[in-house]
Amino acid sequence: MSAPRIAAAQSCSFAADLSANIAHHLRFMDLAAAHGVQFLLFPELSLTGYEPALAAQLAQPAGTPLLQPLRDRACQLAMTTVVGLPLREPGEEGVQIAALIFHADGQQTVHTKQHLHPGEDAYFVPGSGGAPLALGDEQIALAICADFSHASHAAQAKAEGVTLYAASVLIGESGYPVDSAILQGYAQTHGMAVLVANHGGPTGGWQSAGRSVLWDDRGELIAQAAGPGDHVLVAEREGGAWIGQVVALT
Repeated sequence: MSAPRIAAAQSCSFAADLSANIAHHLRFMDLAAAHGVQFLLFPELSLTGYEPALAAQLAQPAGTPLLQPLRDRACQLAMTTVVGLPLREPGEEGVQIAALIFHADGQQTVHTKQHLHPGEDAYFVPGSGGAPLALGDEQIALAICADFSHASHAAQAKAEGVTLYAASVLIGESGYPVDSAILQGYAQTHGMAVLVANHGGPTGGWQSAGRSVLWDDRGELIAQAAGPGDHVLVAEREGGAWIGQVVALT
């Protein structure tokens, strides 16, 4: 087994523009691949922006051919890639907030947000989560924004043997101090590294704080984006210790 190189894509989304966001995701994937990344995490609803009022019209089924360029690129680059999308399967009324996982071997799985923020229930229905991902030496649990606000979510991840808690989020300036303290606390309490992919710019009327981050399994800060903007946070375990850097998408 080996320690995979992981990354958080701090991306600025184009509001309700799936085509533009797909092209933007491909640029992030290519930059991450140039740095040897094998696991790339995008923010919550990265492919549409956080646009709850538009979610019903933007929602896609998991198998939509619109996302084939992302599936193909993940396979070509041998890089498991997690993207955010409003999900509605044929015959279902409700829309879920989903993370679609394009695996390096060409397979695709789905993880759905279990816990909704107040007000999101007007546009979305809760999901059922998903199983941890095995990637080299890492067992990776996904969390989608409000999921991490429930301590039981991280505790369950730890009980399942997770070594990396990977959160796709939209966190604004006002909420960042509290939310980052919660996430860092999980690293300290549960002895698992915590990776956070936040939006890089305004979306859905919210000004994202950026500052995507990785804490190691002791809660020590390894790398963090300085603020908003398009960046990739790249990290890996080297000799048992995490190291990381932040690279700007130009």
